[in-house]
Amino acid sequence: MIIDCHGHYTTAPKALEEWRNKQIANVANPELGPKISELKISDDELRESIEINQLAKMKERGNDLTIFSPRASFMAHHIGDFKTSTTWAAICNELCFRVSQLFPNNFVGAAMLPQSPGVDPKTCIPELEKCIKEYDFVGINLNPDPSGGHWRAPPLSNEYWYPIYEKMVEYDIPATIHVSTSCNDCFHTTGAHYLNADTTAFMQCLNSDLFKDFPTLKFLIPHGGGAVPYHWGRFRGLAQALKKPLLSEHLLNNIYFDTCVYHQAGIDLLTKVIPVKNILFGSEMIGAVRGIDPETGFYYDDTKRYIENSAHLSETDRKQIYEGNARKLFSRLDQKLKAKGL
Repeated sequence: MIIDCHGHYTTAPKALEEWRNKQIANVANPELGPKISELKISDDELRESIEINQLAKMKERGNDLTIFSPRASFMAHHIGDFKTSTTWAAICNELCFRVSQLFPNNFVGAAMLPQSPGVDPKTCIPELEKCIKEYDFVGINLNPDPSGGHWRAPPLSNEYWYPIYEKMVEYDIPATIHVSTSCNDCFHTTGAHYLNADTTAFMQCLNSDLFKDFPTLKFLIPHGGGAVPYHWGRFRGLAQALKKPLLSEHLLNNIYFDTCVYHQAGIDLLTKVIPVKNILFGSEMIGAVRGIDPETGFYYDDTKRYIENSAHLSETDRKQIYEGNARKLFSRLDQKLKAKGL
């Protein structure tokens, strides 16, 4: 199987964005609406939004299954208060659940959490548990910066986050560390904020002993890890200076990276520097970079093509990247697939 660990519902019917715009417009006066009941999206609308977009691209590129979560830039945890985020997260997660029910062989859900700046993360637990127990989701997205580019939350190593980690360990689910929209003009959302966050999350973990407290905690750092693979020597040196163990012992039993790197040289670097056991296939198709590369004539986000063209990877390596590592990291997904005889 070819499992894409990084998919977002970026093609949801227009009614979702229209509802959200009304919610944002009335953040200061939520009594003015809109009500959840006002959002009407039929199964036929969901099918169409998937069949002509993600599913069409999956069939074209030979991908089998996508771990599917709400649109990352739409999470926008900095907008409104916790109640705003709770309502919005519930709506978005339900739509991903419905997609997984309509296309059970192609999509499985991962949850957006109702985070809000300055609010105790344990308030996210009811939505997390609903998504795991009722929707049978296999993971979560965790935003290390709910303030939207201002970084007002403690580092991921801080006990502030421990209630979420305790639930992750209890349910044996990983978290994809994924920020949302930047409201700081200094940081472009997808070109800077996302990649900054990937790098920052890795360094926060390096500069701590988080995984001594949670030996089975698992993080997936997307977008190829930001600057991490490119500056692997820097991080090895910093770990040494900080009197930490070798990175292979200190972090690589707990941290994984995806292949959302949109050129051949980047994938070649990632797969040479980071052990194959720590790399999962991901494309984030119809996401941040949707165009066709004029140098190749192919879509930038057709990341399978880069893996196929990496001469130093063996067929065993590719199988591990495409399927084996995802089934290991997302153990609940592995259980679902085994139940289907896969």
